[in-house]
Amino acid sequence: MSSKVAFHTLGCKLNFAETSTIGNQFVEEGFKVVDFNANADVYVINTCTVTDNADRECRQIVRRALRNNPNAYIIVTGCYAQLRPNEITKISGVDAVLGSNEKFNIFSIIPEFNKNLPSCVQVTPTEKLEAFNFAYSSEALGRTRAFFKIQDGCDYKCTFCTIPKARGKSRSTNPDEVVEEFKKLIKNGYKEIILTGVNVGDYGKHIGENLYNLLLEMVKIEGDFRIRISSIEPNLLTDEIIELTANNPKLVNHFHIPLQSGSSKILGLMQRRYNVDYYYNLIHKLNQEIENVGIGVDVIVGFPGETNDDFMETYNFIKELPISYLHVFTYSERPNTPAILMENSVPTEERKQRSNMLRILGEKKKMEFYNNMNKTEAIVLFEEENNNGNMLGWTSNYVRVKQVYNENLINKLSKNIICEIEDSICRSTLI
Repeated sequence: MSSKVAFHTLGCKLNFAETSTIGNQFVEEGFKVVDFNANADVYVINTCTVTDNADRECRQIVRRALRNNPNAYIIVTGCYAQLRPNEITKISGVDAVLGSNEKFNIFSIIPEFNKNLPSCVQVTPTEKLEAFNFAYSSEALGRTRAFFKIQDGCDYKCTFCTIPKARGKSRSTNPDEVVEEFKKLIKNGYKEIILTGVNVGDYGKHIGENLYNLLLEMVKIEGDFRIRISSIEPNLLTDEIIELTANNPKLVNHFHIPLQSGSSKILGLMQRRYNVDYYYNLIHKLNQEIENVGIGVDVIVGFPGETNDDFMETYNFIKELPISYLHVFTYSERPNTPAILMENSVPTEERKQRSNMLRILGEKKKMEFYNNMNKTEAIVLFEEENNNGNMLGWTSNYVRVKQVYNENLINKLSKNIICEIEDSICRSTLI
C-alpha cells in the first residue's frame, strides 16, 4: 500500500502553485495525496509570513495533523519557515523545517520520513536565495485555470513587508524556458493561465528581459486560451503592456494593481514607488484604452502615522476611482520591518473601523461594476462543478458569472450576455 501525504497551504496563489508542484514530486515518488484532515504518513505545511499570528497558526495546524496521525512526519516550509526556523523547531511534533530553496528538494534532503531520526533544519540564508523553480497549480476542479509561476523574490523595500526577506532578490528564468512550460499548460488543456510571482511585473530584470517581451511571445502561441496577470505594481504596468492588452484578445481586460494608500504622505512612509497622481492617471488611462476593463485594488488600512484625515483621503480617492473591486488589509506589525519602529501607531479598534468602511465601499464598487456589465457581451470560462444546477465561471474582466449547468460549456471560452445580477453574481445566457 502506498504512503499518503497531505498538504496545507497558507497565503498567496504563488504558495498554492508551489505546493502543487511539491505534491507532484510526492506523487512521482509513489505517494497518494489525501485531504489534510485525513490520516497521512507525511504532512507538509507551506507557510506564509503575511498572515497574522503566524506562529500560533502554525502550531494549530501541526496539532491538527498530529491528531489525525500522532506518528506522522511533519514538514514545515515556506516564507515563515525561511524567516523563523528556530521558532518552528520549538513546536512539538515538527520533524523538518525547510527554507524557500529547500522545499523543492525534499526527497534529496530527507531520504527517509522517520520520526525517530533527529529533526532536519535546512534554510538557505536569504541573501543566497538565487535558484528559480517553476510551479503551477489548478484553482478549480478540472483543468480550467492554472496559476503559473514566472518570477520569484522582490527587490523593493516597502517598509511594511517581510516578503523580500523570505523570498530573496527578484529572479526569473529565460523566456524560452518560460514559453516551453507555458505550452505544456496549454497542451494539458488549461484555457486560462494566470501569471504569478512575488513581483510579476519585474520579470526578466536581471537577465535583460521584461514582461512585455514575454507576453509578446506568449500571445503568438496557437490555441484557444487567455492570459491573466495575477497582480502588477503600478509603476511596472507599462504603456506597451496596456496597448498589447487593448489589441490582443488573448490578454484579458483585467488588472489587479496594488494601491496600498490614497495618501501620498502614507505612500512615502511605505516607500512605494509612485504617488497618488501617478496612480490616478494610470487607472483612467486603462479605462480609456481598454473596453470594460476590470481593475482590482489592494489597500492597507491603519499604517503608522495614518491620521483620520489621511484615511479619509484614501477613502474619497478610491470612491471616485473607476475600479471593479477592492481587497482591504488591516495593517499589522511585522518583526524586522522599518514600519514596526515608526511612531504614531493607529489603535487596533480604529484600524478595524477603517477596514470595515473600506470593505463596504469595496462591495459598492463591485456591485456598481457588475451593474454596468448588465446587458453587455462577455467571454466566460465556465468551471466543471455543478452548483445546485448552475455552473460558475469568470469573464475576461473578472466578473463572477453563473448559468444553468451545461456540460458542453465546461472549460470553454464562450460568448455570453450578462442578463441580470443575482445574489452578488451575474447571471448570463449563451449567445
